[in-house]
Amino acid sequence: MASGDDDDPIIEEIDVYLAKSLADKLYLFQYPVRPSTMTYDDVDHLSAKIKPKQQRVELEMAINTMSPNYCRSKGEQIALNVDGTTCDETSTYSVKMMDKQTFSSIQATTNTSRYAAAVFRKGELHITPLTGILQMRPSFSYLDKADNKTREKEAANEGGDSSQDEADEEAKAITVRFARLESEQARQRRIQSYEFLQKKQAEEPWVHLHYHGVKDSRSEHERQYLFCQSVDASQNSELVKTPKEYLMMLMPPLAEEKVVKPVGPSNVLSMAQLRTLPLGEQVKTLMKNVKVMPFANLMGLLASGTDSTAVLRCIQQVALLVQGNWVVKSDVLYPKNTCSAHSGVPAEVLCRGRDFVMWRFTLERSVMRKEIASIIKLPPEDVKEFLEHVAAPRINRGWEFLLPTDVDFIKKHPDVAHRQHMLWLGIQSKLEKVFNFSKEDFMPKNCPQPEPVHVSGEQRLQMAQERAQESQLSLQKALDARRAESSVPLRQKPVSDREDEPMDTSSSPSSSVLNGSVNGYPGAISLGFDHTNGNGGSPTNMPSPELQEFVLKTFRKHFVLTLNELKRLFNLHLASIPAGQHVLHSFSDHMLQDAILLCHCKQIMVPFPAQSTAASDEQKVFGLWETGEDFDKHRRLLYEVFTKNYRVRRNVIQARLAQEFGDVSKADIDRLLHECCKSHSGMWYLKGTIQS
Repeated sequence: MASGDDDDPIIEEIDVYLAKSLADKLYLFQYPVRPSTMTYDDVDHLSAKIKPKQQRVELEMAINTMSPNYCRSKGEQIALNVDGTTCDETSTYSVKMMDKQTFSSIQATTNTSRYAAAVFRKGELHITPLTGILQMRPSFSYLDKADNKTREKEAANEGGDSSQDEADEEAKAITVRFARLESEQARQRRIQSYEFLQKKQAEEPWVHLHYHGVKDSRSEHERQYLFCQSVDASQNSELVKTPKEYLMMLMPPLAEEKVVKPVGPSNVLSMAQLRTLPLGEQVKTLMKNVKVMPFANLMGLLASGTDSTAVLRCIQQVALLVQGNWVVKSDVLYPKNTCSAHSGVPAEVLCRGRDFVMWRFTLERSVMRKEIASIIKLPPEDVKEFLEHVAAPRINRGWEFLLPTDVDFIKKHPDVAHRQHMLWLGIQSKLEKVFNFSKEDFMPKNCPQPEPVHVSGEQRLQMAQERAQESQLSLQKALDARRAESSVPLRQKPVSDREDEPMDTSSSPSSSVLNGSVNGYPGAISLGFDHTNGNGGSPTNMPSPELQEFVLKTFRKHFVLTLNELKRLFNLHLASIPAGQHVLHSFSDHMLQDAILLCHCKQIMVPFPAQSTAASDEQKVFGLWETGEDFDKHRRLLYEVFTKNYRVRRNVIQARLAQEFGDVSKADIDRLLHECCKSHSGMWYLKGTIQS
């Protein structure tokens, strides 16, 4: 040591040799599902094969069926599932027992240039570059074989008369298709597809190998090739690199990859990143991903406080109005100089075809796919993609537009609706020239299209003033009716009086009035109006028979329901009915509550606590009042108990029933609580009224 600063002295120098005899055929096998202490060295290797280009290896190893850890019954069952009862040369397990398992490889890394196998002998280090690093994992292909046998048996059992099948085959028409000229972009996509890669992998033949154990003489002979065969000093090259250069050769710096952040997400939108973009880009990105959206939903996705007028200007740049909803423009989805991912059709042709599909939806709710395809003459994959953007398939009705008509937007923005209508007239004239059709060919005969009416600013102001006056008169009438209604007790208000007493349509938690008090606050009256249907709150607008039938069936099943839960069940009911088979497409709270009163049900004025977090529809509780059986009186008494408190103990209910009806059996009490109540923390609540 020349100085005290050098604290890393050279202890020994080792000569390093590069062995090349096995450089192109040396693989490292790893067994990640097996501990390193449990090797396969002593396990019988039955067969081995390799696909050199893919670096894919399969090994068959014997299973010790005599081991105490081996389940013989399971092994026999697996063999029976795979091979069945027959035993021939195609059988996977010849001894009718799972006596072997297959290991299949996957590449741990595709770049092995920095990996080598090294052996140390007599002060010399010999390294051999690795061709591949493979991880061997158990293969369960025998399960696929068992599944195939099961499917074959099921197909054989379900098969009919073969002669009839042949006759059916002969009667089928043969469709001849001619292959289109494949574009370069389509060819690149096909080459990179999973199906193409699987096909290429299957084309390479297996090369069968002979396995030699670790202690075999042939293995010992092959291991000698891990040492450099020529150690002539004249052939050795002197290291003339500086220490820094040598270190850079051993550990080259990693090339920094330029990560380009996407301007707009493709499938999953990051709202935080989206809101950093300009408003126009936000609207464009949202519409490009969602394809079709009501204006109210679009405003809900944007940051709070966004100017709706500015959004309207932006949305008209990237979308068109269809049935009151905004649908992204075709040239936004298919920019210029691009082509279809399915067929390679140019973007210009795709835009014309998609515009025709959207134009058809401006005329009617449903279209037929075959009719569309016969006119625009595009491949079926592209036509299906157009329809999937804006519609959903319905049984026996073709493709129906995804969203209901947004009448509120059209009424609120008549100038925008008129401008969009004029824009569609221009698009229609172009489509008529391209596809040679007339608008009259598609006009629904039972649903004539109304002519657009241009409304000036003064007319809109006058209409708004008239609507405000009408709302004020309606509010005054409702208040007068509520004052007259508030003095009628729950059990004395007959359903037949509803002609003179309008139904309480409040959407506020404080709308439940009992003996002049609302949720414990005397004299408090609150009204809310549901504007989902323009005439839904009129006493003369009777609920439809379909709605009354649904309400009656639902209450006979649940007995007690909140308004919110009933609306949820009704929405599920509507969703389960195929489109076009039900008359009622929309409903209001007014209609639903009127239907409840007509179905022998009444509102239960549950005194919720003042700090209750339940929504208004959750505080409107209704119970089935009369079914015609003697047990109705028990339910009515239970409802009366819950007008005193929103939660009650079982012994209180039991005592009240005994006081009114004498000895009531435990079975009747259990039935009553099961039908109308839910238990939580030792207390009983009416269904849907449990407060968190």
